[in-house]
Amino acid sequence: MEYAILDIETTGGKYNEEGITEIAIYRFDGEKIIDQFASLINPERPIQPFVVNLTGINTEMLRNAPKFYEVAKRIIEITKDAVLVAHNAKFDNRILSTEFDRLGYNFEQETLCTVELAKKLIPDMPSYSLGKLVRSLGIPITDRHRAQGDAKATVTLFKLLLLKDTDKEIVKQFVKKDPKKQVDSKLLNIIREAPTTTGVYYMHREDGTIIYIGKSNNIKKRITQHFTSDNRKSKVIQQEVAEVTYENTGNELVALLKENDEIKRHKPKHNRALRRTVFQYQLSTLVDKEGYINLKIEKSDARKKPLLTFSNYQSVKNRMANIVEKYSLCQRLTGLHTTTGACFNYTIKQCNGACVEKESAKQYNERAQEFIDATSYINENMLIIDKGRDVDERSVILVKNGVFKGFGFYSLNHQINNPEILKSIIRPVSNNKDSQHIIQSYLRKNKVIKIMKLTTEDSI
Repeated sequence: MEYAILDIETTGGKYNEEGITEIAIYRFDGEKIIDQFASLINPERPIQPFVVNLTGINTEMLRNAPKFYEVAKRIIEITKDAVLVAHNAKFDNRILSTEFDRLGYNFEQETLCTVELAKKLIPDMPSYSLGKLVRSLGIPITDRHRAQGDAKATVTLFKLLLLKDTDKEIVKQFVKKDPKKQVDSKLLNIIREAPTTTGVYYMHREDGTIIYIGKSNNIKKRITQHFTSDNRKSKVIQQEVAEVTYENTGNELVALLKENDEIKRHKPKHNRALRRTVFQYQLSTLVDKEGYINLKIEKSDARKKPLLTFSNYQSVKNRMANIVEKYSLCQRLTGLHTTTGACFNYTIKQCNGACVEKESAKQYNERAQEFIDATSYINENMLIIDKGRDVDERSVILVKNGVFKGFGFYSLNHQINNPEILKSIIRPVSNNKDSQHIIQSYLRKNKVIKIMKLTTEDSI
């Protein structure tokens, strides 16, 4: 799906008698700008004085600018097969259609209005005028009331709105309307257009319904595997799929979390596995009657808040063996030795004797607590910062009181240091235990750029 995000400055004047003084259009593929056009336009009519004061564009500036008919072909090329997106799209589309009508050309495009989308997806903002809205969201805007500055800010705003569209209504409605997806070579065309970036992909039927969601570090490679495999599930998907849409996430952790949330939200028919909980075992903590911190391996229990979660029993056993060795913990107090009395490690002098009260609870608990503090974010408030979707961007994951609350993307540090802006750019997700499992498992094996601890005063 591609979009033509535009902004138009006009002469002002009577309805349907306005002329264009400046236009800027950015062709956007849902991830990045792939083409752009901007130009002053000689409107061949006077400019209203209040418009000159607002935009700074006067008649003298436009004396040698091209007339609309001279740029019309370029506008048609850059908007071909794209959805027109603008802040107050009804106005921009009317002005553009009127200019083409004067040339005897019928200009008809699907449109999306970022004012309407923002009111729905980011409610309760103090104002939905472009300038005030983007400032509230920490989005930089230059050359306000000039076409290029306003159109570029609208691109950034639209990227945020796509992120906030958790029900995928924007994409689904245009997949349903797009006739080019009905060609026989649909699979080859889909593979050809797929990006090689890290992200989440959505397979749609002809009516826009999502039938499968996946994530990959190389979306094109993964899509190719789906469409060249001959197993039963892949063959059914190959028959049903009409289009694949994508969301670049910039890094694998956001992709994993987004895939998990989207599958549970949309419940695609071919994603039966991830609809269920992905971890089967968890590690919990308790203090016994002698005052020692115990670690307990148990089956997953949604009623409890575990320290760590694991996909299977063998992985938790292996992890516990490493924990016991690294922190000099007792096998019996960590669930690895189930008999009463001394654990095996005590008999070979590798346990300090907490199992038989030879080591004080205070000394033992210091090491157990060190492990808990270093490993679990059970009560943590933090931001996990990592790579974004391009070099100028970072991703941010919000964890509040040990619960994954959502993710977003930012370009400027003040966006994450201002709680109100951060709250607006974060895409909230439904709370489920799998998110904690995904984050903990990922952080055990991978490095991120930064983890910012939040104080309890931060009202996010």
